[in-house]
Amino acid sequence: MTLFWKLSRYPLALLFIGAGITHFTSPEKFVRIVPPYLPAPLLLVYISGVAEIAGGLGLLLPATRRLAGWGLIALLVAVFPANVYMLQAHGAGLPVPLWALWLRLPLQLVLIAWVWRISKPTVNG
Repeated sequence: MTLFWKLSRYPLALLFIGAGITHFTSPEKFVRIVPPYLPAPLLLVYISGVAEIAGGLGLLLPATRRLAGWGLIALLVAVFPANVYMLQAHGAGLPVPLWALWLRLPLQLVLIAWVWRISKPTVNG
């Protein structure tokens, strides 16, 4: 694994940790984008916040990196309906430009690829 990918673990981990913390400091923003067909929106926001924090921390440790990667990939797939709902609901009352709502959809694929790449087992860690 190149130095670039090794170093890219840190901003990616911080992205997930920071997003996870925001699920607790501003949960109302996340509750708004939970699709209405899902139960207990606040609980889902808290669960996803814990998963993001745990996954981000897990990316930093060689012993947990692979498991954290799989967990974060599963989380990114699981929250994709929220991104679709947010687009369908024109931001769900949040001031997000339409172009950004569209950009969020392929961005999930970029994040999944990034997580997969840095969490692959390597000989040198």
